[in-house]
Amino acid sequence: MPQKKLTKINNNPKNMNNTIWPKWPEQKLFFVLVGIFMAYAIIWTATGIQSNLEEFNNIGKAPRERDVIVIDGQGDVSGTPDIAVVDVGMVSEAAAVIDAQNSNTEKMNKLVSELKKMGIDSKDLQTANYSIYPKYNYSEGRSDIVGYTVNQSVEVKIRDMEKISLVLAAVGRSGANQVSGVQFGIDDSDQLNEEARIEALADAKTKAINIAKALGVNIVRVVGFTESSAMPSSIAYSKMAEDMGGGDMPQIESGTLDVVSNVTVTFEIE
Repeated sequence: MPQKKLTKINNNPKNMNNTIWPKWPEQKLFFVLVGIFMAYAIIWTATGIQSNLEEFNNIGKAPRERDVIVIDGQGDVSGTPDIAVVDVGMVSEAAAVIDAQNSNTEKMNKLVSELKKMGIDSKDLQTANYSIYPKYNYSEGRSDIVGYTVNQSVEVKIRDMEKISLVLAAVGRSGANQVSGVQFGIDDSDQLNEEARIEALADAKTKAINIAKALGVNIVRVVGFTESSAMPSSIAYSKMAEDMGGGDMPQIESGTLDVVSNVTVTFEIE
């Protein structure tokens, strides 16, 4: 009868220690890192569950609107004009188009030449209009062309404010018969715009603080802002003349210009 082979189980404690899992006395850092990871995992899971619950609870509900107050503010600063613009026109009439054109061109070329001699740069001379249209004679139900009118105007930008009166006098001498105003402006108004904006924002903030105090609420932060700015032009001299004689022109005073900034600021309150 064959004998059964018995398997001997080794219960030696030394063999029980042969495991891949580290022991606390030997791998304290490992256990600490595992504990930190598990803590973060629990927090991340809890946060996700809370976020999902909030989204579920808000299904079908309109988002909560902020409590806000909307305040307007205005800033106004003054500046000295450093540029003037005048529109000069020539109107010529003749029976033939070419004659009207030649007459008009001669006068305009004379004016441009004189302006350049006064120091007006070519870039500051711009043709604003050139038109030709017929003149009609209406008689016994008929309309007959009896001539043509040529109208040409040029915009003159004057950067030397002391030359304004000289330019206007030259306009008359050249034979121009239409002058439309002297309009003042500030060529580079960025700095004035910035000053006006700061003043407008300060005005809005002061109003907001006073209104919030009266309402018994606190201002949290700014959540909206819009701005519009303007620099109104001033016209010191305006004349539409026919057959100007080129006489002496009055002294032109530029005065000052106001740069205005209007802001609308939305404040969140609680």
